[in-house]
Amino acid sequence: MCTGVRFTDTTGHMFWGRNFDWNVSYGEVPVVMPKGFMLPRAFGQAEPAKHAAVGNSAQFNGYPLFFNCGNDAGLCVGGLNFAGYAQFEEGPVEGKENLAAYEFPAWVGANFSTVDEVERALENVAIVAKPIDESLPVAMLHWMIADAQRSIVVEYQSDGMHVYHDDVDVLTNQPPFPWHRENLRNYLNCENRWAGTVAWDSCEMTPFGSGSCMRGIPGDTYATSRFVRAAYVNNFYPKKESETDNVARMLRTLGAVAMVEGSSCMEDGSYEVTLFSDCFSANTSTYYFNTYADPCVRAVHLRDYVGASPEALIVPPLERL
Repeated sequence: MCTGVRFTDTTGHMFWGRNFDWNVSYGEVPVVMPKGFMLPRAFGQAEPAKHAAVGNSAQFNGYPLFFNCGNDAGLCVGGLNFAGYAQFEEGPVEGKENLAAYEFPAWVGANFSTVDEVERALENVAIVAKPIDESLPVAMLHWMIADAQRSIVVEYQSDGMHVYHDDVDVLTNQPPFPWHRENLRNYLNCENRWAGTVAWDSCEMTPFGSGSCMRGIPGDTYATSRFVRAAYVNNFYPKKESETDNVARMLRTLGAVAMVEGSSCMEDGSYEVTLFSDCFSANTSTYYFNTYADPCVRAVHLRDYVGASPEALIVPPLERL
């Protein structure tokens, strides 16, 4: 399970980040996809990437299986678990641009500059349940796509493509986004203010301390609860100015919905944990991340790879902050 978050700073620069929560790693590491890299297509000809992108990725035969990425235009995309609801086409659809589900993040990162561009392109897209290899299952995901102006959620179900404007700039997992958005109405009484003195008849009461008005915000790691808590924290977190403060804001916000080992048991008895948390700064094209085992923040600067050879993906050395 996972959580994605978007916000902008005091000058409108966008930051996007996510927790990757699961019980097993897939060997994911930060990867740079250079501009011009030839992306093979499951349905059609390989195409050169119009944009360089960076994000946490597994690789299969040189293909970037991005969990999420941000590109040199400041556009971000991330895939989150949507099992039980995601349903892709069984095969290519005539008259559509067909994408294998595994291609979606790299396709977005390589080809578009804005959410508006992606949304227009999606009008003619079919997502197909084709694995990158028959030995690997198709990941049942939905996606959050963000830029400095807004974010959208893309869900593909039995009745086709759904694209939603994400006005709370948060995404978790199942059920579908409209359910999560409607569920927030159950918490509209929650806020961050100091309660002050309250009188019940002649009895006057004061709060034990701060936080009394946020009572009711769920504290468990269930997807529906994480959505509410992430939306609450993201809404009330004060806007920050510096890059350092905004990266800290993102990681603190994601920390509020992180999974700690031992707290959430999966069906097979293993524990789900937040394997990594990350943050992409659209203004500086910098990818920041840390892991469960090592909370030290590391960074990859996409600007360092301007003009890099497009012949292969790059696994960069990691700068420790």
